[in-house]
Amino acid sequence: MIKFFEYNWQVRNEWFDWSNQLTPEELLKERKGGVGNILYTLFHIVDVEYSWIRAIQGKEDIVFSFADHNTLDKVKSLSDALRDEIVVELKTNLDESKDELIHIPWDEDEYTKDEILHHIIAHEIHHIGQLSVWARELDRSPVSASFIGRKLKSVKDY
Repeated sequence: MIKFFEYNWQVRNEWFDWSNQLTPEELLKERKGGVGNILYTLFHIVDVEYSWIRAIQGKEDIVFSFADHNTLDKVKSLSDALRDEIVVELKTNLDESKDELIHIPWDEDEYTKDEILHHIIAHEIHHIGQLSVWARELDRSPVSASFIGRKLKSVKDY
């Protein structure tokens, strides 16, 4: 499962790089589907990942304001800063506690740690697909979503 987090982070960084070719207006332009625009989608991916990880840790959710992270550089900086805490959680022995039930503050139900980690991965992959559609609508090649052939760094190396 850790390889999929590494994959998502690598692809996310490639989307940040890809987004540098767009103007701020193009990044913020409202689009059909998804959560509305390219920049907010990248922010949303980062925010959701961190919220779920904090829930696993039993910590209070920190709600980030998009108004405070409304540029590509700010969203990238947020992504990089939060990754350190996420890596610490992923370095723990996930297999031992994968069936542990976690209460989520924004949901009445409880989920296993394993379900949550899979959800985080699937959530980002879903939004990667949305970004790819928007890239093609802009007549630009999207970032490759292929898992094959990527030289993924190990979480242990973070």
